[in-house]
Amino acid sequence: MVISAGAELLNTILESDTNAESTVSHYFQRHPQYGSHDRRLIADAVYGCLRRLRSLGYALGHPERPNWQITPDEARSRVELWVALQKSDARQNLADFPAAVASDLPDWIYTALCIGREVDETQALAQALAQPAPVDLRVNTLRAARPAVLRQLHHDGIDATPTPFSPDGIRLTNRLSLIEHPLYQTGVIEIQDEGSQLISRILAPRRQEIVVDFCAGAGGKTLHLGALMANTGMIYALDRAPRRLEQLRDRARRAGLNNVHLMRIDSLNGALVLRNKADRVLVDAPCTGSGTFRRRPDRKWRTHNLDYLTAEQTRILATASELVRPGGKLVYATCSLFHAENNAIIDQFRVTHPEFNLLSLESFYSRVKLPNQDQFFLRLDPHQHGTDGFYAVLFLRGQNE
Repeated sequence: MVISAGAELLNTILESDTNAESTVSHYFQRHPQYGSHDRRLIADAVYGCLRRLRSLGYALGHPERPNWQITPDEARSRVELWVALQKSDARQNLADFPAAVASDLPDWIYTALCIGREVDETQALAQALAQPAPVDLRVNTLRAARPAVLRQLHHDGIDATPTPFSPDGIRLTNRLSLIEHPLYQTGVIEIQDEGSQLISRILAPRRQEIVVDFCAGAGGKTLHLGALMANTGMIYALDRAPRRLEQLRDRARRAGLNNVHLMRIDSLNGALVLRNKADRVLVDAPCTGSGTFRRRPDRKWRTHNLDYLTAEQTRILATASELVRPGGKLVYATCSLFHAENNAIIDQFRVTHPEFNLLSLESFYSRVKLPNQDQFFLRLDPHQHGTDGFYAVLFLRGQNE
């Protein structure tokens, strides 16, 4: 059952442009005969194969095709091998595999990760990306304090611990879905990686300020910013997709926030109505999402137009900077591990926008007890910090404080 269903689902994911999470959900909706135990076994096998797609295929002698598509028989043999490895004490011997194969990454991604990293660090990072990610929660401090939420979770038989860096975070010991839990239903908790929580903390909005979340997306950081501002001031959440903004409206309502103003913009110029008005602007730029490969392993095998993305990041950052008032602050962040989407973008921006000065992050590192970081560039890596991969910098428009 696990092998046949897992092979069918794996093949469907790789043939589709739809993300794996949606594909898995729709598959189980179409196959209600699988109970919760069976669904977990099938999903574990599928995600396990997506994480180890290349090394499993290499071990089996499968040819590598463009766009990483595989035949039904190749999908089945991958699932069979993955299941066999889980049932024994044996582990794949990757020592004789080419570096990118052993890392379970396409060659271009492995090469991109090597920029700015030693080989040993790149391989450690790649191995971390091939592991499942933990489930992190963010406590909505408008509703409750973290110690109280931890007590409630423990009372309900859910093992959880405080996240090591984010003062608002909780990490579940076991992977569980809490969507139906009263704490989630009443807006006390949100599901949000610890690294994502730290990005909001870098922006550090104050009460009564005007804040812009330039690429609001699903709105996780928007909601966090609203809580940090104690539901005061105004947060403008900008996005091009009406559906995402509607979802954010519902999430803000559940969180008890009324300081979030949704703005749909059809083009970057649509944001310029806020020129020079914002005290703080967050640019969580669209990117390859390489820092989230633990959660979304199918994205490793998708086509990414890096040239298009970096051009878009450059345009977005330039436009967003116009919204910052003199003396205001700007954060550029990505969930990418690639130099091209991070330092390269910032190096170019600093040349074209000399009125923006990098601010030291030392006080932020001290507050959240985050060691061994560059003074000006935050870099979170799964193998070092246990978070998704993130990058961030903080600018001041005008002279340094």
